Amino acid sequence: MADSYGETLGKPLDGWRLRLYIIIFEADTRAGRRFDQWLIAIILASIAVVILDSVQTIGARHGTLFNALEWCFTIAFTLEYLARLVCVRHPLRYALSFFGLVDLLAVLPTYLALLVPEVHALIDVRVLRLLRVFRIFKLTAYLSEYQSLGRALAASRRKIMVFLSAVLMIVLIMGTVMYVVEGPGNGFTSIPTSVYWAITTMTTVGFGDITPKTDLGRMIASVMMLMGWGVLAVPTGIVTAEMTAMRRAAPEPTTRTCHECLTEGQTPEGQYCFHCGARLPP
Repeated sequence: MADSYGETLGKPLDGWRLRLYIIIFEADTRAGRRFDQWLIAIILASIAVVILDSVQTIGARHGTLFNALEWCFTIAFTLEYLARLVCVRHPLRYALSFFGLVDLLAVLPTYLALLVPEVHALIDVRVLRLLRVFRIFKLTAYLSEYQSLGRALAASRRKIMVFLSAVLMIVLIMGTVMYVVEGPGNGFTSIPTSVYWAITTMTTVGFGDITPKTDLGRMIASVMMLMGWGVLAVPTGIVTAEMTAMRRAAPEPTTRTCHECLTEGQTPEGQYCFHCGARLPP
């Protein structure tokens, strides 16, 4: 069995490995969707056990039960991790990938806790695996939105930098004006302190530790408060415009995965992986 499996490494998937691969890595099928639903439920349950166990009163009462459940979860995650390594074409490549390392971190803390009990709290790194929840119930678009947001921020970085430089000039000027108008007697002891007040006022935070006392100062503060509403909307509009433009050109996301590099999001009609160029199975 081991020799037969070793001979299939790196070759196109077929037979039981292909069926297992589709169930584990692709959520567009009924079996794959059910597998991911159960996986997410187990992850949430394991995190809930760790959280409850950290409460001293609950942990002291149900510590034995929590310990047994934790080992059940760990065994389940270990089997799932091994199944992923078995069904991919290049196990080492998957093991060194982001999700492969996260899967490994999901099982290591429990085993390490046998030697070093203090690392038990690290079991909560399993929450990282909930990134896969975006593939369930047709919510793959949420994961693509994170990627779209990153691309939109990168595309609009110059506009945002120009906007931030304009805001910095405004708060510097208005802080200096308030330093002259109010003066140290009303709490504006220096220009940096006045600039701090201008920033908290323009962002509508308003801590209230420094407030204008003169009528002219209050009028300036009112203008800055009204200006703050418009200022906060500018970067949002810039990023939203970029995301709208990208969304119009972006294809509908799927969970179709390349067997070679494990890149998700292949188009249904695609014949080759958009990441590595490998031929996709029909």
